[in-house]
Amino acid sequence: MTGHRHLFSPLRLGPLTVANRIVFSAHLTNYAEDGLPSEQHAAYYAARAAGGAGLIITEEHSTHVTDWPYEKLIHGYRPEAVPGYRRITEAVHAHGTPILAQLNHNGGQASSLYSRLPVWAPSPVPDPLFREVPKAVTTGEIAEIVAGYGTVAGHCADGGFDGVELQCSHSSIVRGFLSPATNLRTDAYGGSLENRTRILLEIVDAVREAVGPGRALGVRLCGDELIEGGTTIDEAVEIARRVEATGKVDYINTSIGVATSTLYMIEASMTVPPGYALFISNAIRRAVRLPVVGVGRIKDPVQAERALAEGHCDLIGVVRGQIADPDFAAKARAGQTPAIRTCLSCNQECVGRMGLNRWLGCIENPRAGRESVPLPPPGRRPQKVLVVGGGPAGLQAAATAAGRGHQVTLLERAPATGGQVATAASAAGRAEFLDVVRNLLAECHRNGVEIRTGTAVDADAVRAFAPDAVVVATGARPQPPHWAGSLERVVDVRDVLEGRVAPAAGERVLIVDELGFHQATSVAETLAERGCRVRISTPGMVVGQDLGITLDLETYSVRAHAKGIEHVTDQVVLAAHRQDGGGVTVDLLTHTTNAMAQETYDWVVCAVQQAPRDELWHALKNEPFAVHRAGDCLTPRRAHAAVVEGHRAGVAV
Repeated sequence: MTGHRHLFSPLRLGPLTVANRIVFSAHLTNYAEDGLPSEQHAAYYAARAAGGAGLIITEEHSTHVTDWPYEKLIHGYRPEAVPGYRRITEAVHAHGTPILAQLNHNGGQASSLYSRLPVWAPSPVPDPLFREVPKAVTTGEIAEIVAGYGTVAGHCADGGFDGVELQCSHSSIVRGFLSPATNLRTDAYGGSLENRTRILLEIVDAVREAVGPGRALGVRLCGDELIEGGTTIDEAVEIARRVEATGKVDYINTSIGVATSTLYMIEASMTVPPGYALFISNAIRRAVRLPVVGVGRIKDPVQAERALAEGHCDLIGVVRGQIADPDFAAKARAGQTPAIRTCLSCNQECVGRMGLNRWLGCIENPRAGRESVPLPPPGRRPQKVLVVGGGPAGLQAAATAAGRGHQVTLLERAPATGGQVATAASAAGRAEFLDVVRNLLAECHRNGVEIRTGTAVDADAVRAFAPDAVVVATGARPQPPHWAGSLERVVDVRDVLEGRVAPAAGERVLIVDELGFHQATSVAETLAERGCRVRISTPGMVVGQDLGITLDLETYSVRAHAKGIEHVTDQVVLAAHRQDGGGVTVDLLTHTTNAMAQETYDWVVCAVQQAPRDELWHALKNEPFAVHRAGDCLTPRRAHAAVVEGHRAGVAV
């Protein structure tokens, strides 16, 4: 047992007792199949139960046919969902962990694309993301909504859940009723707080009747919508008091932001400090006697213990941390906190994949979402494995192969492991990205991988090693764009971050963004902090457009404005010319208007595609031993591809 005294103390939630305070809170997964729970769900939640989570709350279950905001939503109002519920609850209960189902109707934060029915909401206020005017529900339809919650609660009870949670927070028709910004009604369900709270209390009554006294009932509230005219903490506290006064609710969960307007504050990226939303649970906890769940980018057990010890909450929601490492709780309890694969808060494969309508994964955990797919057993005879390259692909391959019983040696030509991840993490605001290397390096050490840095490798050296299998993970090299020629002041973002060039304070720098991700924006911030005058040019419609998928764009835009970083879109560089004195003149085309321009800069920094370092693989591909490629030496992509391919290679040897 560790010193996490608060974290690993039991707690009563109405009829339930949780063994510890770590909650795997509700979050979308896109694992549903034809609107029903899947084996993917069951294995995913069971892995976190096996890993020691005190309480699991599933993703939302839709309570009405009008609610279908995204394709792979669980349609909880369908009786056919019950067998899938039983598979989930039996898989989780096998580990002694209680599991609740979250119930929801997304209301106006939705689209009619899938349902082909009008979107329902308290008032005809269009959501800023979906931009569809909803239908204001009648009092009869409100009764239908309330009844729908009761129906789905009954299905969940039949399916073996230990209780349910009502999602009334960041994306919910109930939130729509609670918020003055979206509830413009003048009847008994609008106007005063008492009226705006009415539907929530009616739903509480209906759900408690459906599940009975032997199952837990929780309510998740938004403490601050962060929108003009929306719910703020004072009203949220009063709503919590009214919920408690029913005597029918066992705990209150918390949230911040609105899932469409201010989503970037709900699933905050690494630029937002850990614990940023604990002020909400703190305020509600001081107003009610019910247990309160706190949230807010809690990355490790130390942060979780501190939140509990300081009285901010009674339980702590850890979602991305347990996606990255299903054994988060068990490792913390066993005093193995350094062995936890800490979340990066990069949002690339969890939030980002969801935004692209793909099922949830994790940049660090290649098994996230694949728990239902068994791995092949390792071969009977341990292999002598050589991994060439110490970036994320090589480290993951080495850790996986060694964990499966093989004898693994990793060789890295640089003085330290990390590859391009180490480069990326050196940029302004990106330090936590290096956690992927720290975590993999620690796993390699635990699994007995021999790591040699500062060791260049050619084909003859590999042959002399006499391996049974080789994993080539040699990465990629910068590749200048065709227009760069041999101009020494047209450089790559890696040249800047790795220190080969150093634009000075006051110099004008043009950053050419053809990747639409952190490469251009992070180096822009780094140079702006050094005093350079920075402009980013992109052929796309938005600078750093993929930052919108990972919820980094909003916070980056604020910082960029404060640092004086200029953005120009729809612009293509056609040519570059050396200027007397060392500057660079570029010919620019605005492709939407065919307008041409010439501009002069001290430096041009390119965020463009790279070329694979695949020479070693070509030299070895016909050898008698098995040779695998992983990561950028196969073809340059982002870090998640390197980790997934490294894992595949480690399993394959």
